[in-house]
Amino acid sequence: MAKRGFAALLMILPFSTGAMAQDTGTADVAAAVNDLSLGLNTVWMLLAAMLVFFMQPGFALVEAGFTRTKNTANILMKNFCDFTFGSLIYWAIGFGIMFGAGGFVGAPNFFDIDFHDSGLPKAGFLIFQTVFCATAATIVSGAMAERTKFSMYLCYSILVCAIVYPVSGHWTWGGGWLMNGEEGSFMMNTFGTTFHDFAGSTIVHSVGGWLALTGAAVIGPRIGKYGKDRKSKAIPGHNLTVASLGVFVLWFGWFGFNPGSQLAAATEVDRNAISSVFLTTNLAACAGGVATIITSWVKYGKPSLSLTLNGVLAGLVGITAGCDLVSPAGAALTGGICGVAMVFAVDFIDRVLKIDDPVGASSVHGVCGFLGTVLTGLFATDGGLFYGGGAGLLGAQAFGALVVGAWAAVMGFIIFKGLDLIHGLRVPARVEEEGLDIYEHGESAYYT
Repeated sequence: MAKRGFAALLMILPFSTGAMAQDTGTADVAAAVNDLSLGLNTVWMLLAAMLVFFMQPGFALVEAGFTRTKNTANILMKNFCDFTFGSLIYWAIGFGIMFGAGGFVGAPNFFDIDFHDSGLPKAGFLIFQTVFCATAATIVSGAMAERTKFSMYLCYSILVCAIVYPVSGHWTWGGGWLMNGEEGSFMMNTFGTTFHDFAGSTIVHSVGGWLALTGAAVIGPRIGKYGKDRKSKAIPGHNLTVASLGVFVLWFGWFGFNPGSQLAAATEVDRNAISSVFLTTNLAACAGGVATIITSWVKYGKPSLSLTLNGVLAGLVGITAGCDLVSPAGAALTGGICGVAMVFAVDFIDRVLKIDDPVGASSVHGVCGFLGTVLTGLFATDGGLFYGGGAGLLGAQAFGALVVGAWAAVMGFIIFKGLDLIHGLRVPARVEEEGLDIYEHGESAYYT
């Protein structure tokens, strides 16, 4: 059976032999090649979706490591719920809004994905988009960790997957006005080009980052974070080993996040497309880590591991928008700039804005997502300002990042403030001081 199957495969592979052309005909060969290409692209898309799904445990480990022991079970539970609830909500509501035809929020077709045709299997495309939606939702949990009611967390996570992410996703990846390249469209008339976000620096990460910032601002700092003199006090996480493992897992998953967004193992234009994206992604991550090591060493007198972990993530977030357009040198510069900016953003948000973000999510994903998107307008080899492309792409990038960021921040404030007024976002002081694990879930992640 195996031999017959292999022989049958050989019969349809596009060998350039006259005998095959005579036996099957040119049309049959072309159809066989197309079928094989679709199969390979589908397998790559689903493999990439698996890698992006594996980022969920990465986020869980990072958030757990950066927070205290008494809240670990709560952190892990929230990351499970991001994906379980998020997958159902995105299938039922979000996908229809994001990829519906026309209008401010498309033409939703709930519970049915047959309306969409990307040239790839519809179910596979849905699951690929689902893992991206779950990533945007899970970013928020770290910034509001250690003081949020679990029930309220479920409410805002559902709203993010049902409305916030799909609407801005429709404006962009769903063919909406920010990426509408038709003659006479707003972006073409204004900038001469469209907004470009290849894998989601703005669409995924910045949306999650600005939601995280508004959520942390509305709920307020953890007890003991700021003294009577309003000076910030460090509240160390319980396990940097776990956090470090989480960053390595996220780094690994990013090789599905960015190259997977090509939705093809190879294209007719560039057979090395995903290889190039792999390279730019890795270089940015490394440059982000190195830049953070140097910056923290100079600024604080010692190279900080916790900041370096976020520096690697800052480089990854920053390159995600333009990983397909920048050169390797441009990728390293993007990652390095984001790594430096992240250190100062963490300090500014904590010490100046007095917003308590335990894991630095708003700095890594919000600030660096915005910055990386704008830097694409400078470093893109096709259309970038530094490559003679003028200011059109730079303007489009800045405008798109601002619009999507404003949408996420405003919607975040409405959601978090509304939930706080209706039922209260925050757990009682006693629960916060003794830990959410026992009070919210009736169990602990650690027993001695």
